[in-house]
Formats: sequence, C-alpha cells, structure tokens
Amino acid sequence: MSVSNPLANADLLPVPAERRTWRVGSYAALWISMSACVPTYMLASSLVGGGMNWWQAILTIFLGNAIVLVPILLNADAGTRYGIPFPVFCRASFGTVGANVPAVLRGLVACGWFGIQAWIGGDALHKILELCYPSMASPAGSGALGITASQFACFLAFWGVNMWVVYRGIDSIRVLLNIKAPLLIALGVAFLVWAHRSAGGFGPMLSQPSAFATGQPHAGQFMAFFIPALTGMVGFWATLSLNIPDFSRYAASQRDQVLGQALGLPLAMAFYAFIGVAVTSATAVIFGKTIWDPIEVLVHFRNPAVLVPAMVAVCVATLATNIAANVVSPANDFSNLAPRWISFRTGGLITGLLGIAMMPWKLVADPSGYIFTWLVGYSALLGPIGGIMIADYFAYRRRVLDVAALYDASGCYRYTGGWSLAAVAAFVLSVLPNLPGFLVQVGCLAPSAVPSLLLALYGYAWFAGFAIAFVVYLVLRKLFPLL
Repeated sequence: MSVSNPLANADLLPVPAERRTWRVGSYAALWISMSACVPTYMLASSLVGGGMNWWQAILTIFLGNAIVLVPILLNADAGTRYGIPFPVFCRASFGTVGANVPAVLRGLVACGWFGIQAWIGGDALHKILELCYPSMASPAGSGALGITASQFACFLAFWGVNMWVVYRGIDSIRVLLNIKAPLLIALGVAFLVWAHRSAGGFGPMLSQPSAFATGQPHAGQFMAFFIPALTGMVGFWATLSLNIPDFSRYAASQRDQVLGQALGLPLAMAFYAFIGVAVTSATAVIFGKTIWDPIEVLVHFRNPAVLVPAMVAVCVATLATNIAANVVSPANDFSNLAPRWISFRTGGLITGLLGIAMMPWKLVADPSGYIFTWLVGYSALLGPIGGIMIADYFAYRRRVLDVAALYDASGCYRYTGGWSLAAVAAFVLSVLPNLPGFLVQVGCLAPSAVPSLLLALYGYAWFAGFAIAFVVYLVLRKLFPLL
C-alpha cells in the first residue's frame, strides 16, 4: 500500500507483524504509568470535596473504571487484529471522509486534557519559583485570563518542553514513562505516609462522614451526586476507550492486550485514587478544610529540600503522561484530516496550540466544574461514538474488516460521498437528548426551562448516548447498508 495514497501516510498505515511486540507487561505498565498522575489524584479527591466519604469515592472510581474497561477492550480488538489506528478504524462505521468527525471530536477533547496537564506542570514550576521570589505568589497581578503573568509564563515554559518532546518523536515516550511511574508512585506513597502521621493515623483521616448521611448537610442526596459522578469516572478514560487501537495495534496477541489492560487499569486507578482520597481527607483534619489539589498541599511544605524534588517529580510525571495519553492519539486524529500535509509532529503542534486556547486553568478551577461540566460534558459526545463503533464492528460486521478498502476513497466504506449517513444520524440523535442538560450545567439555560427528565438524563450522558447510538446505528445500517 503506497504512502502517496491520499488516505494514508506512514503513521496511519497498518503496523507490520514484526513491530507488534507489546506483551502483557507493556500494557499493564502503560496503564499504571497513565493512571499514576495528578488528574487521577484530583479526580478522587474531588469526590471527597463534593461530599463523599473515602469508601464511597473509591467505589465510584472502581465501578467507573470497570465499566469503561469494557469498551476499551472491545475497541482494542480491531487495533490488534488489523494493526490499524483509531481514525482508520472509524472509517468502517463513519465513512472514509466522515471518520474525521469522531477523530476531530476525540482530538479536541485530548487538546483539553493536554492543556490541563500542561497547566499542572506549569503550576508546579511556578511553586518552585515562588520559593526564590515570594512576591510571585501574590494574586494581585491576575489579568483578563484569570491568572498572573508569571503563572502564564510557567505554563508556556512547560508547554514548550512538551512540544520539544513531540518534535523528538514517539520513541521518546517510552523513556519518559519508565522514569515517570516510579517517581509519581513514590511521591504518592510519601504523601500517604505524611498524611497518616500528621492526621494521627488512618482513623481520623478516613473517619470524615459522608455529606449525604443522615444529619449531614446533603442528607438524602447521594444518588443525585453518585450517578453523574459515576458518569464522570467513565468519562475520565472515555477518550482512551475510543482511540485504544492507537496502542493495541502494537500488541503481539489479543491475549496480551486484554490481560495487560485488565490488570493495569482498574487496580492502578483504585490504588492512586486511594492516595488522593486519603490525603484529601487528611487535609480536612490537618488544615480544617479539604484541599483537593496536590500541588496546593505541597505548598505547605516550605522546606526547599522537600518541595523542590516533589515539584520536579510532578513535572516529569506530568510530562510523560501528557505525551503518552494526550499527544499520540490527537496527532494521529489531526493527521487523518490531511495525511499528505499533517504529520505526527504537525498534529502534535496543533494539539498544543488548541490546548492553550482552551484555557485549561478554568477547566480544573473547582471540583464541580471538573466532574460535571468537563468530564460528563464531553462524555456526551464520546459515548455515542463508542456505541456506533462497537455496534458496527461487533454486531454488524462480526469483526471482519476489509483493510485495503479502509484506505480506498472509492471502496466499500465510501458510502455517500465518503460519509456514512447512518452513523451521522445515529450520532446526532444520541447527542441531542443530553444537550439541554449540558446547557443548564454551563449556565446557558435556566433549569426551569428544561424538562426534569432531560435534566436527569444528563447525569447518564455517556450511558444514554452509548445505548441510543448503538441501537439507532444498528437499525439504520441493517435497513440501509449502503447509506
């Protein structure tokens, strides 16, 4: 297959058999490395900040990851079987041109995550500088963006390091991941030990009552918080549940990718989530308030010998996670738009620029916005895409794809001018029911203007979108196989 094909370049072509060398350990290490990150800590501790006690938060996270593991493994099958990346896999269900819709949507979400991780790394750099220049800690210089000039400069500096790694190429990612995992896990364990000692043991630390218990401020409101929180937990890895073929295409066998991912994802997320929950619970005992941002917790350690190594570890770990989870896939997604002109490096640069434009510091400004606006909001888009892809590959095609046709603009996946109208219709019909709830969440509509059923449905955004898209697509595809 020629790389001069307008639907192909070297990064989009199937991985040859000799390069499919990833085993069980590779996939377990991948998920352990990606799970041990600051957003995982923030995810867990934000549930405590929202009112859950420690075991409710851990259970919610475990259930969410057990659920999202299913579409991850299902979509990974095609990558391993055929060696194709996510944007090429999408062509079977959305068409050779229409595949750009899910690819770009998934890529845009990755840009948001890229920005969040770059902001976290830049914030860690800023905290280091505050030790030398205490005046930088003053919020007086906050401008129109809502952050100070020095914060923005540190954000851009860390962003620049990310872009440099992208320029060096994808092979540098493995080196970073090998360094990153032990660094952040060691930092997390050190956090846990400090919290245990400072809070007077695990008893005081984990005895904070649920805000939803009888006699507490939000008594009787647990399910109203739990359902959208669970959706948010699924949404946390909803991006990877789509583009996992970008990684599974390197697997030596289906057994390797299935077993490696099943061992790596739920356990790693639960372990690091426990660290986040336990330390956040401890801050309520130690400082009299819950602090859900680990960098803010680190600021309380004024000793440079403690703070600087910890912040450096955060920077290195965040850099590794960002490149692996938030650059590889969107770079491929944007490359799919114009394979002849957009390479992996160019796609990575586009990702970085859009990450700045999304102002990530606002996405993680508070626990409510992080979960209910960001995570649940984009899950309303990604759930339907997953439903369509899985319905097409497993229920309709029975795992049989014509690989050559995936790279043929006039082949069987051309549908209507390169667009699968069945997939587009299923996507639109499954997104629309969640739109009113999202508009209420971001303040564009008053709750009284939306039927209560649609308001409640938004809490199930990923589940509802996935189910509706799965059924509608399958019906349309069977009735109109060429549509």
